[in-house]
Amino acid sequence: MYDSIIIGTGPAGLSAALNLKTYKKDFIWFGSKNLSEKVQKAEKITNYPGFPQISGQELFERFDAHRRAAGIDITEKTVTNIMPAGNGFMVLADNEMYEARTLILCMGVMSAKQLDREDELLGKRLSYCATCDGMFYKDKRIAVICNDKKYEHEVKYLADLAAEVLYFPAYNDSEIELTNVKISKDVPIALIGDSFVEGITLRSGKTESVDGVFCLRNAIAPSKLMPQLEIENGHILVDRAQQTNVAGCFAAGDCTGRPYQYTKAVGEGNVAAHSCIQYLSKSEK
Repeated sequence: MYDSIIIGTGPAGLSAALNLKTYKKDFIWFGSKNLSEKVQKAEKITNYPGFPQISGQELFERFDAHRRAAGIDITEKTVTNIMPAGNGFMVLADNEMYEARTLILCMGVMSAKQLDREDELLGKRLSYCATCDGMFYKDKRIAVICNDKKYEHEVKYLADLAAEVLYFPAYNDSEIELTNVKISKDVPIALIGDSFVEGITLRSGKTESVDGVFCLRNAIAPSKLMPQLEIENGHILVDRAQQTNVAGCFAAGDCTGRPYQYTKAVGEGNVAAHSCIQYLSKSEK
C-alpha cells in the first residue's frame, strides 16, 4: 500500500512527485520516461519564470535532471482502470494491481477523438488493455486502433492470439509486418452493435464485422479511468486545493482545464501534493 499514486509525467506530475519526495512519502509514479512529448516538441517557451527563450527540449532536460537528482523513478506502465477501495484506491496498470491511500491525476488532456458509442460499449468487447483482454480473442477477428507507435508491441501480442487483426495506426511509420495483420489508412469513427460490439464503421463509409475492438491510446479519458469523477467539458472538476469530488483523489495540470500552460501545471502539481500530504496526515490520526 503506497501513500500515493501519481498518474502522468508532465510538468504537473513532476511537480507533485518532487514535493512528495521532499516529504518522504512512499509513492509510485506512472508515465513515460520521456516525461512529456508536449514539452519536448515546443519550439520556444517564453513564459516560464527564470527561463526566458528556452526550448522545449532544454526544459525537458532540466526537468529530467531534477527528477534524477531527486532519485525519483518512473514506472512505464499504462493505467487502464482506477477503483476506490475502502480507505484507498486500486489502480490497474498493464494487468497488474497497485494500491494507494491517495491519488494525484496529472494525465493531461485526451487529444484522440472517441468513437461514436464508445462510452456505452466499453467493456462489451471494447477494451483499452491488450494484455488484460487479449486472451478472450484467440483465433478471432479483431480491430486495433492505435495512436502511439510505442504500443506496437501490444499489437504484436494481439496478433499472436487473434486469427486476423485489422490495424488502424494514427501514424505513417508502422513497423508491423505480420501476415495476419491488415494495416488500413481508413479511420474508424463508430462502433456497431447493440449489447456488445459487432463491428466498426469507417470514415469511408465501409463497415467491418469484428469480434472485438482494442483502442490503444496514449491517454484515456478520466471518466473512463474512474467513472466516479465529476467531469465538466472534458475536464476534472477540482477545488482550490486540487481536490476532486472523490476523497483522497487530487488532480492537476491540463486535465483540470485551461489555460494549458506549463506554469499553471507546475503550480497545481505543487498544490495537489501538499493537499495530498495534509490528507494523509489527517487520516493517520
